[in-house]
This record gives sequence, structure tokens and C-alpha cells, in this order.
Amino acid sequence: MDKYIKMPMDEETAAQLKCGDYVYLTGTVYVARDAAHQRMTEALARGESLPIPIKNAAIYYMGPSPAREGRPIGSAGPTTSGRMDKYTPALLDLGLRAMIGKGKRSQEVIDAIVRNGAVYFAAVGGAGALLSKCIVKSELVCYEDLGAEAILKIEVKDFPVITVIDRDGNNLYDLSF
Repeated sequence: MDKYIKMPMDEETAAQLKCGDYVYLTGTVYVARDAAHQRMTEALARGESLPIPIKNAAIYYMGPSPAREGRPIGSAGPTTSGRMDKYTPALLDLGLRAMIGKGKRSQEVIDAIVRNGAVYFAAVGGAGALLSKCIVKSELVCYEDLGAEAILKIEVKDFPVITVIDRDGNNLYDLSF
């Protein structure tokens, strides 16, 4: 079933999403990969606040290529989500509502998704050029020295994803058809 969701996403909206739903996201999404996740975790360990508002936020695991003239961003395909698994439960416990990437997640992440009423979306790998057309604005937030792994704030319009793990722990990767 196709669903159109405004971002950021509250818990009520996340509760309506079911494993296998085709979803189109519109609104604010943050971009962060491994190095940025490590820095956020280190900041939390020092008692510092995060550089992004995490409550009800979505993080897209993506490292964009440079933007072409007239475009806000270059190719914007997902990266493997499992690389963020050691950092993700803590962010979910702070209110992260959704993640976008590709590939399986650890049991610890799945447990944290269920515990916090969150969802995990997959974006189509290998379709970065097409996905970038759904990104209407891109702004550097922090960690500029990380280059493609800096945290970005992007505005998306009808960004296509599939609900892979819903708030009940149903997992598209583990279902037998």
C-alpha cells in the first residue's frame, strides 16, 4: 500500500506503517554515515547535545556525490545500514524515529526499533541519480571536515522508500513468501 508521509514523523504515524508498505517521504531528513555517527556517540559520552534535533527525526545513511550545476545534491544512493548498528540503539532511545538505508539490521537495532516505536526504511541501492531528483534542498549542518560523511539536512519531496522493519519488529528481510 502506498503511503505519503510528512517528515519529521511522529510515533502515531510510525505506528500506521507496516512491513512492505511503499512510502513517499516529504520534509526534513538528516544525512549521516559512519564517521558522523561515531562523532555523535562521542559527543553524547562527553555529555554534549547532538548537532541535530533527534526527536522524531529520520537519518538517511548516504554519502552524496558533488552536486551538478543547478542541483542541490549529486547522486544520493543509500549505503549499507549495518555499519551504523553499533551507534543506532542509543539514537533510537533518544527519539530517532526512522532510518533509511539498505541491508539487514542487527537484532539489537531491531529490539531498539520495537522499544521506541520507530521504523527502518530501505531506499533502492544503485538508484542514487534517480533518488537525488527527490531532494529539493541540501544544507551542511556539521562535521564539514568529514567531506561526504558530514551531516546534512535535506528537504525531500515524495522520496520513495519501503518499510523494511516496522515498529512491531516485522522484518521484510526475514519473511518467507
